[in-house]
Amino acid sequence: MHKIWIVILAFCCPLLLSNLACAADPYPNRPIKLIIPFPTGGSNDVVGRLIADQLSQRLAQAVVVENRGGAGGVIGAEIAAKAEPDGYTLLFISSAFTANPSLYKLNYDQLKAFSPVAILAAGPNVLAVPPNSPYNSVKEVIEAAKSKPGHLNYASAGVGSFQHLSSALFVNMAHLNIVHVPFKGGGPAMMDVMAGNTQLILGALVQTLPQIKAGKLKALGVGGSKRSSTLPDVPTIAEAGVPGYEAVNWWGMVAPAGTPKVALERLYKELTLIQNSPDVIKKFQAEAVDTVQMSQAEFGQYLLTETSKWSKVVKEAGITPQ
Repeated sequence: MHKIWIVILAFCCPLLLSNLACAADPYPNRPIKLIIPFPTGGSNDVVGRLIADQLSQRLAQAVVVENRGGAGGVIGAEIAAKAEPDGYTLLFISSAFTANPSLYKLNYDQLKAFSPVAILAAGPNVLAVPPNSPYNSVKEVIEAAKSKPGHLNYASAGVGSFQHLSSALFVNMAHLNIVHVPFKGGGPAMMDVMAGNTQLILGALVQTLPQIKAGKLKALGVGGSKRSSTLPDVPTIAEAGVPGYEAVNWWGMVAPAGTPKVALERLYKELTLIQNSPDVIKKFQAEAVDTVQMSQAEFGQYLLTETSKWSKVVKEAGITPQ
């Protein structure tokens, strides 16, 4: 009898010790995947990769970025929603995330499929045109659009993207008829405008600023409530011809619902430290981006508010998926 128990213990002890060791391993103990639901080159990719790099340093684990673009971010979001809720798959989101429920028939309940981790930063859009464009002000764009309805066109990162929504808001508020030309990401959209094929773009300033500084795009107006310190001579769109217009994109992070609380809390703690880092603040300011801090509960409520806001824009603009 004793020999049987010895055999059983000899077999079970290693397994028990192994399980205890795994349980004792602090989160994270292996690489984390960060899904960015848009192609490379856009504002989500720019901000997301900066955060991923900083987070990997803070966690001493690789944070591997995976760009899964398509359908205004829905494809990447669905992959994240179906991932194991273990803290090792995260989703990088922006304001486009909150417009998706009113645009697409989702295979998941977006408000129940994710747990908020942290909101990270926000930055305005900018109305920009090719450097050789005949338009030198927001007012001139508006006058041209009204004189020839349907003649002008604008590029966006795709249906439901921030570029699309903020452009639709501009068109509606200014009572214009401008043709929407969707691309598969903010990078391709911006490149097409720079090449002069598409006439204008209302893109996130964090994405377009390098090209504006390089003279490859001409900025006519920023969408913030005040002028950007990086482009002090460029008026806000509100003061330049569309009173009340404001379009600010934000970026944040969520995890699949059911992700352990210990993982969510660790991520929130490290992301807050990253936001408060002088180096990150300096980098953000150079890109016309400001850090934004909320508790996880506040961020969850903010997602509800933004979903309501952008669903109204979608309805009023008559936006439908293509």
